Amino acid sequence: MATVRLDQKNRALTRGIPNTFDRALSNFFGTGPTDIALAKDQHRAYRQALLAAGIEVTVLPSDDNHPDCTFVEDQAVVIDGHVLLPVPGHPSRVNEQPPISEFITRQLTGTKICSMHGDARMDGGDILRLGDLFFVGRSSRTNDAGIEELRDLLTHLGHELRVIEIPGHALHLTSISSTPTDTVIIAPEGFLPKDAFGELPEGCEVKWMPAEEVYGCNTIGLPNGQVLLAEGYPTVLKAIEEMGLEPVLLDMSQIREADGSLTCCSLFF
Repeated sequence: MATVRLDQKNRALTRGIPNTFDRALSNFFGTGPTDIALAKDQHRAYRQALLAAGIEVTVLPSDDNHPDCTFVEDQAVVIDGHVLLPVPGHPSRVNEQPPISEFITRQLTGTKICSMHGDARMDGGDILRLGDLFFVGRSSRTNDAGIEELRDLLTHLGHELRVIEIPGHALHLTSISSTPTDTVIIAPEGFLPKDAFGELPEGCEVKWMPAEEVYGCNTIGLPNGQVLLAEGYPTVLKAIEEMGLEPVLLDMSQIREADGSLTCCSLFF
């Protein structure tokens, strides 16, 4: 998940691949998964990579009634001991949330939990954190009302929020960018203007990757110096290695076919 700093990535919630995964929404990176058994193997390898990095991983059961349920990042926003439960931007995904909210409520006893109301819509995949600076994508899944509810929470916590316009050929902000460390954003050329993130704090930077490696720009930095990367994106791989980080390459082909990326599949808390 993209709303926690590296030092806060101790526990991760995941959810299994449903047998109906071939019906998952797919309009951006793929045309729909075709090999559910392979998708389950890829998800298992993903969880194993987190475990090997010292992350405590919980796996919730999948739900065949919800083909996209494995993408838990969208269903809850965890920021510094506070939880915002958004209303997902696609109607078919709204009922994925209860098992996740119930788990988070049990695990984070005493945590302030807020729910979105009215016309507010947001997917957690539209939020990116760089240290204590936050970005949110205004997208087909996240609207102005949702952004304002997020802003209210971040203002309460003393954090700044900047809004980024997501182009129509991209799903989420984290579909096209990520923070492998607390000081670096990786993003693809051609999807966002070079000034999209604004002036960054001292010591922070955006590393721009070729447009054709957009999917590879979604990474997960881990506290042990490793970075999870999708296979097949050599420029992103080189950038991670040049930063002195250890890449862990994963086959994400079937998950990509469902428009899912690395960060989509986990919720750090």
